[in-house]
Amino acid sequence: MNETTIRLCIEKLSVGGFLATSVDVPGLVAEGRSVAETAEIAQGLARKIAESCIEHGDPLPPALADLVEPEPTSPKRSGSANLRGTGAVRENPRASPNTISSRIACRD
Repeated sequence: MNETTIRLCIEKLSVGGFLATSVDVPGLVAEGRSVAETAEIAQGLARKIAESCIEHGDPLPPALADLVEPEPTSPKRSGSANLRGTGAVRENPRASPNTISSRIACRD
């Protein structure tokens, strides 16, 4: 199983809830009621972004590229992945106070 860690920036919203973005996965924006829920949604969204890139033959964001092995099975699909979030969310002591790390895994 391949794993990678993506950085999530989670901000508390003034209207309630939390918003996550990631410099590692362009286009990832997730909103939840708690930090844990927001991180879980972000993990799922990162998987969906990777799956969409693979399905459409687009390049994966560099942070997600190690999750899949290329499979030249068809010209449209350049790889496959069974991606899941591991639920491992931890604060990153070297980052700003609202940044956490989240692991995304790939099962072969």
